[in-house]
Parts: sequence; structure tokens; C-alpha cells
Amino acid sequence: MKLQVPFIQLPLRFDAARLAAEVDALGEGVWRPHPQGFPGNSMLPLVAAGGDAANEAFSGPMRPTPELERCPYLWQVFASIGATVGRSRLMRLSGHAEVTRHVDQGYYWIERVRVHVPIVTQPTVRFECGGAAINMAEGECWIFDTWRQHRVINDAERSRIHLVIDTVGGADFWRMVAQGRPHSAPVQGWSPRMVAPAGDLLSPFALETMNIPAIMSPWEMQSHFALLFSEALPNPQLGRVQQLTSGLLDAWRGLWARFGTDPAGRSHYQATMDRYIADVRGPAQTLGLRNEIRWFSAMMAMVGKASINVAGQAPPPEYGDEPIRSGAAAMGAMPR
Repeated sequence: MKLQVPFIQLPLRFDAARLAAEVDALGEGVWRPHPQGFPGNSMLPLVAAGGDAANEAFSGPMRPTPELERCPYLWQVFASIGATVGRSRLMRLSGHAEVTRHVDQGYYWIERVRVHVPIVTQPTVRFECGGAAINMAEGECWIFDTWRQHRVINDAERSRIHLVIDTVGGADFWRMVAQGRPHSAPVQGWSPRMVAPAGDLLSPFALETMNIPAIMSPWEMQSHFALLFSEALPNPQLGRVQQLTSGLLDAWRGLWARFGTDPAGRSHYQATMDRYIADVRGPAQTLGLRNEIRWFSAMMAMVGKASINVAGQAPPPEYGDEPIRSGAAAMGAMPR
């Protein structure tokens, strides 16, 4: 999700030692390799589709995994943020490893913010986002702008473990964000509330059930395109791409009024999207975005692959793209 600043610290603190003890008690066998195979990265699902830790889907009812049900204080962290929770996990980064520079441009993350609660970390672990770099200390609670280029570097010997919660938020959550501290604001005089362990009672918290539309509505599509064009760098082809996109939106509104999400309209939606992709591919090849990724690549992740889904299944994840290199020759060499 695009934010106004790279990092915002939320006004909550947690007992990191207590969280680490719960994670430790789960054992090593529950940890899994990172889905994209990034070296030194591993993960432990806590909220997953159907509560199945082995299910990497972005769609379907999200439910707690058995591992989360064994961790009452971790469960309490989820309940304390006042949000409707999506796919969430523990993320572990081994010593002298990194999360490489990227943008979370996939459909699932465009409208979701990532809440980070450091459980095990060191003062030298560096989280970079845009032009800012911070250390998230143990027990703090942060969100950051996933639309900007970001990376994490662990230059210490010990592994870093963060709780990472994906969420669209909710009224209580965004009120809390409004009370947060941008990373560049003074710390003096700002004091987050300590959420102390409250025992073994597992209080319910809100979970996603609707996450991937069968057919993207024209209003959602227009919102995604508004972001893409607001972030586009100046380019001679921009006007042509905007013209083609306006035609797509006109056609999509007509189809929506005729079919809505009725499966009878799928072939019409698909033909319209296929035609748009074929037409826009050429003029969009040299378009770049301020966050250093290709316009066409971001469009395909946010709209092209996500506009029509089988039984609500999500498109493949898009963790990022190669940064755009300076120079016209490099801009012209952007096949996708």
C-alpha cells in the first residue's frame, strides 16, 4: 500500500521476550522455506487460507493456523491492532542475509498494509524504504510504504524474526495509524501503549473472507489506474496509454452493467482485457513509475492478471521488478 511517508510507528508496544518464548516453543519443524526461495529467508504461517499452513493462496476465508492457536500472546497481538486480518506469518531472516530490494506490486498488497512487530532483532538490522533507513526495535509496531522500493539487511550473526500481518485495516486500525509517529518525527513526548500478556484466553479478531473478486468492478479498476497514472514518469507515449486505458474502462463499465459478476460474461470480459493488453503492450514498454518499476509490469499485476479470476483465485504474487536504469536505451529494453 502507498503511504504518505516511508515508515509509521504505531502507538503499541509488546513484550518481545514473551513473544520469542512462544515462537521458540513451536520448534524448528514448523518453519518453511520462503515461497520465492530467497536465500536466508524462512517463514511460519499464522493466518492462512482455511487455516492450512501449507496453503499459500491469497484467496478464500483466512483462518488461524494450529501454530497461532498455540501462542496466546501472539494471538493477542493480532486482536490488539483492531484490523481485519489477512494472510500473516512470522518472517525469519538469518544472520548476514537480506531481503533484496523490491516493490510489493501484486494485487493482494495494493490495498493492504503490512504490520511489522519485531520479535527477535539487533540494533544493526537495517530496514530501508524509499530514501529512509531505520531499525525496528524489539516489541515495536510499524507499518511502511510497500509501494516504494524497500529491502532489509541483517548484518548480525543472529536471525531476525518479525511478525508480519497483512491487512486492509478497519476503522479502529486507521484511527490508530492517525495517532502513529512518522519515522522522522521526534520520539520525545511520544509514548506507545504497552500491551501486556493477558493470559491464555483467545479473544476473537476479524478475519478476511472476501479478498479476490471474481470480476473486478469498473470502480476498483479505475482506482488502480488512477494510482498508476499518478505515479507515471513523463513519457511521450503516456497520452496514448491513457487513451487506450480510457477505452478499456468505457468497455468494462458497459460489460459490468450488462453482466456484473455473472459467469456468462466471463468470455466478454476476457476478450476485452486481452484486446487492451495487446494494444497497450507496445506503447507502454518504455513507461516507468516513480518507484522504479515498469508501468506495464505493475499494470499486469494490479489489473491485467487480477481483473478476471476463476472461482475467486488470486493471480500469482508479484514481489517486485528490476529497478529502471537511467538512459533511453535501458528504458527501451523493457520486454515483459
